[in-house]
Amino acid sequence: MDLITNIKAMAKQADKCIVLPEGMEERTLKAADIILSEKIARLILLGNKELILNKAKEWNLNYIHKAQIIDPENNPKIAYYANMLYEIRKHKGMDMDKATRLAKDPLYLGTLLIKNKEADGEVAGAMNATGDVLRPAFQIVKTLAGVSVVSGAFIMIMKDKQWGDNGIMVFADCAAHPNPNAQELAEIAVVTAKTAKSVAGLDPRVAMLSFSTKGSAKHEMVDKVVEATALAKQIAPDLAIDGELQADAAIVPKVGANKAPGSLIAGKANVLVFPTLEVGNIAYKLVQRLAGAEAVGPVMQGMAAPINDLSRGCSVEDIVNVVAITANQANI
Repeated sequence: MDLITNIKAMAKQADKCIVLPEGMEERTLKAADIILSEKIARLILLGNKELILNKAKEWNLNYIHKAQIIDPENNPKIAYYANMLYEIRKHKGMDMDKATRLAKDPLYLGTLLIKNKEADGEVAGAMNATGDVLRPAFQIVKTLAGVSVVSGAFIMIMKDKQWGDNGIMVFADCAAHPNPNAQELAEIAVVTAKTAKSVAGLDPRVAMLSFSTKGSAKHEMVDKVVEATALAKQIAPDLAIDGELQADAAIVPKVGANKAPGSLIAGKANVLVFPTLEVGNIAYKLVQRLAGAEAVGPVMQGMAAPINDLSRGCSVEDIVNVVAITANQANI
């Protein structure tokens, strides 16, 4: 069974409810029909019900009626959600007029549904910018307890099966936080390990990467990674993690044995945590292009509930896959 098939199978078992704020967008509706037909997740679609059902009929979508459809503009519970938003944000100057207006915004309503435990996660971004998707998430859902930073992981599926676990690895942070400090980097390591387990089905072996292995170089950038490794061990004592390691020491057994003898991770890592976003973003794109790897993501991590941002150039298949990933994240 390939990874995507396995992710979908795990999502079916999880039986989670995912809200799709862009419920009238064509790719989103076509993806929703597949998700509902394959029972990958239960869905809430936000948008005008009549328009959604008319589009479904026009595009021969046969399962859309199985979704719960909520019209943000004509929502009988608008006052309830507006009051919820007001209570959450009044210390930031929110008034009831603004709260009522925002509660009609699908991106805000989606996060309010999660906050109210009516949905387990959200997928959006096919027609909205990343900032617009994540802003209400930060304001309403917020981050996990003990986590101060949101990060983005990519599941890398290699053609060469010698790497990671049968060619599967997880890279982070490749999408969100430009220059984490040691505490933030430790948190990124811990949540990435959770992503590797819940989404990719891996038993995570985490390498904290640097340009130094076990003191081979001295620099404040190396010190950050060393400190982050120690902090991650404090946060998650049972986590299999080591650092600082150079990339070759992390993934090549002979190099790992030579540069970091006695390490349980060196040469065997399946999760790579990069010291900065710059490094992580460059690395995943190089592996994607030069090694012909499939990069699945970004999978957003660190939120109190999974909220994933799509590329505006995403395909129907991309949306289906991200909904399945989100369902699995919600099952941690």
